[in-house]
Amino acid sequence: MTIYEIITKKKRNAELTADEINWVTAGYTSGSIPDHQMSALLMAICFSSLSERETSDLTMAMARSGDMLKPDTGGFNVDKHSTGGVGDKTTLICAPIAAACGVCVPKMSGRGLGHTGGTIDKLSAIPGFRTDLGYDEFIGNVRKAGLAISGQTGELVPADKKIYALRDATATVDSIPLICSSIMSKKLASGADGIVLDVKVGDGAFMKTISEAEKLAEMMVRVGNKAGRKCTAILTDMSKPLGKTVGNALEVIEAIEALKGNAPKDLHEVSAAIAAEMLFIAGKGSREECISMSEKAIADGSALERLREMIILQCGDPKVIENYELLPQAKVKREIFAEKSGYICGISCEETGIISAKLGAGRLSKEAAVDLSAGIVFDKTVGDHVEKGERIAVLHTSSDCDIESIAEEFGKVFHYGEKNDIPEEKNVIKTVKGY
Repeated sequence: MTIYEIITKKKRNAELTADEINWVTAGYTSGSIPDHQMSALLMAICFSSLSERETSDLTMAMARSGDMLKPDTGGFNVDKHSTGGVGDKTTLICAPIAAACGVCVPKMSGRGLGHTGGTIDKLSAIPGFRTDLGYDEFIGNVRKAGLAISGQTGELVPADKKIYALRDATATVDSIPLICSSIMSKKLASGADGIVLDVKVGDGAFMKTISEAEKLAEMMVRVGNKAGRKCTAILTDMSKPLGKTVGNALEVIEAIEALKGNAPKDLHEVSAAIAAEMLFIAGKGSREECISMSEKAIADGSALERLREMIILQCGDPKVIENYELLPQAKVKREIFAEKSGYICGISCEETGIISAKLGAGRLSKEAAVDLSAGIVFDKTVGDHVEKGERIAVLHTSSDCDIESIAEEFGKVFHYGEKNDIPEEKNVIKTVKGY
């Protein structure tokens, strides 16, 4: 076989065989297939798509391109993945809840790029916290505390690293089969027994519509099940920022407060739903029982204690749980005031994420440094009534940025209207049940 023949075949909307997919994946990873030919194939896939069988084959070929891990934690291992959003600090809440309820959570997470935040960046705001654990240490910590969250260890899915970088440079990111194979290859290679997928939908998410999000969720669940993993997905709202903070240290504070029982309604509902799915696929009970278990783990403090144990094991300062001043503090805080009286009927989510990145909280390029103190704290959210001149948010930064220009831009993310203009709040949209 030749890459030319495979490109032609897919261009004509014919299905590729498993052998062809394996050959292309191995060839591009090793460098024997050049970028320009792989780019042509990716574009052909974008136009012709992949069948479910092709998507599953590509996912497994990518997963097998590097290490295939089997976490020996002594328990049922559950991984959780979010497709990315603004203010999404749910991993810092769900993982301790699940661990407190007897589920092992070996979680490998990434850094943020663009307007979506990364869990590793958030944890890096905790003084001393190590996110570079070796694999044996990583698994040892799970055995001790029930959870560990670290950057990727070992040589996981090198095919995805190369293919994703090429997709990013050739406008071939927005293909649901390619998104599915990228996400699921990493989840399968990480070796968890169960996988819970949080598929964000709305203005601040990659999937803008429910139908797109549902299609991606169903495909990922089926691919995971076919690979022998218990897998479910939930669709959650990202039409506005999740919770009341955006930015690394600020989101750590809100996550700790959530584990103390002080989460905003939207953050609590989404976190509880994800945690319940993690317990459910681990066989801890019915979904209703698992929601009750999640709530109890917050109420009795056991989930917060698991977070404390993880921080200690990963060399962080556990005093941050009581003293938030130990976290990076912004040098500049700029208050934002309502431009008119009325109800807040919308907050532009993607624009909020972009503005947060401009403040320094996110990366506008892979090499960019992150200001861990930067971000946004909302005083008001969708559905709240405000008077003109009332404070609605505070911008935080320690970066050398044009704060006045950013403040003017940020004022425009708020949309005002009458009470009947407020959209119905539905934070958890749908559960896509697997296995």
